Amino acid sequence: MPKNVPRLVEAFAVARQELAGHPEYADLRLILIGDDVSRHPSVRRAVVQTRVESAVRFLGFVPFDTLRLFYETATAFVFPSLYEGFGLPPLEAMASGTPVVTSGVSSLPEVVGDAAMLVNPENVFDIARGIKEVLLNRELRESLIAKGKVHAASYSWERTAAEVLRIYQEVGGER
Repeated sequence: MPKNVPRLVEAFAVARQELAGHPEYADLRLILIGDDVSRHPSVRRAVVQTRVESAVRFLGFVPFDTLRLFYETATAFVFPSLYEGFGLPPLEAMASGTPVVTSGVSSLPEVVGDAAMLVNPENVFDIARGIKEVLLNRELRESLIAKGKVHAASYSWERTAAEVLRIYQEVGGER
């Protein structure tokens, strides 16, 4: 299990505490989706130590249609990954009109472009800052939503297949 999930829980706890008096975000919730997430002691320990047990839900695996509903209804999608091969989840969230807070490392800056809030995934307080900025800065939030939809639309399976074919042809000497 990546080390980033306990950090995400800690950052959520910091943001939740700092937003405790906010009329819209006083009861902020964190939903963690994924088969293995709840099974790791470090994640459970982070939830207990930060005292956010009542605000964190572990859902495990969810079918794609259900996942799409979570993307569409989420206030923000926070993905402070330390390593990504490509970064499909942030693009899925962007396509659903959800502002994204993600890592400024690995492949993610290239994948999300200027359509996401980039944070240092090793720094709990920077992740919390990103969460708060996306929630509280309405202009930034609306800009990320609009840019995210456009950016995600620039990716397609057809375009990806055509690019892969072009590369194979180039490497193989065909043109």
